[in-house]
Amino acid sequence: MNSSVLGRTLARAAAVLTTAVAVAVTAAPLAGTAQAHEAVTGSLSFSGEPGEFISDGQSHQYTAGAVETFVVSGPTSEEAADITVVTTEGKRWSLHLEAPVGQKLTDGATFTNASRWPYAQPEDPKLQFGETDRWCDTSTGSFTISHIAYGPYGYIRELDATFEQYCDGSTLPVRGEVHARTAEPPTELAVGLNLDTTGKIDNRTGEITVGGTVTCNKPARIALAGNVDQTQKRATPVGYYEEQTVTCTPGAPVPWTVSFASMEPGTTFQPGTATVRGMGRADDRDYPVTVNTGYQTAEVTLLKS
Repeated sequence: MNSSVLGRTLARAAAVLTTAVAVAVTAAPLAGTAQAHEAVTGSLSFSGEPGEFISDGQSHQYTAGAVETFVVSGPTSEEAADITVVTTEGKRWSLHLEAPVGQKLTDGATFTNASRWPYAQPEDPKLQFGETDRWCDTSTGSFTISHIAYGPYGYIRELDATFEQYCDGSTLPVRGEVHARTAEPPTELAVGLNLDTTGKIDNRTGEITVGGTVTCNKPARIALAGNVDQTQKRATPVGYYEEQTVTCTPGAPVPWTVSFASMEPGTTFQPGTATVRGMGRADDRDYPVTVNTGYQTAEVTLLKS
């Protein structure tokens, strides 16, 4: 096989892995994806003067554990926080606090001239507060992040904030504050891949069987992809495996195998040495992130089965 043909063959052999690398960048967050977690402790309180629409001129307080839902969420970018409270009567109160594009919510930060989507510009902070039946078309306001603490990928562990909102041009504000604490963040997923250095070959069909083990620190479904090629005197057989899924549980390496024949026309694998390559990727069930094992390669001895 001349060098140009060999180069094209090996390029095809690497295509699966190249795609896998592009899709599964190590610990790559899914940009902007919000994570929602129930508050362990927390409260949302607000009030307004008579005539103020959102509060109906009354004082309100909702406490985590005494309502149907008290959820805290935020994106991986750490630029926003959302509080959703569903009362025992079924009312759904929502508070959205967001920094201008390119900024984050940090301790002690105060944001003025805040408005709501779709009127807020990228350089504006965003503030939206209301209930299903009590919602503003337009609003202005401000908010202060007294304290905020994060876990991995924007997981909001602690939040203390105050806010003031003027609804639909009113001069009467609704003023409120939120305090929330969520559970200790889950462990981040870590996965590993090992490739066996021996494999099998069926001389009748030319089909080979290769494998290895995967590891994980918490349950995960790991999708494997890779290829095997073998340099022979007159040919270079190449085979691929894609989306070979292994259910991984922590505690011990989990074995896997895959069987296939050469995809290169007119070629078959033979007993002897070949090169196996592989990568695994898995979604972290607790965070909006995909992690991978890293690119692995090994020399494998193919033995007659």
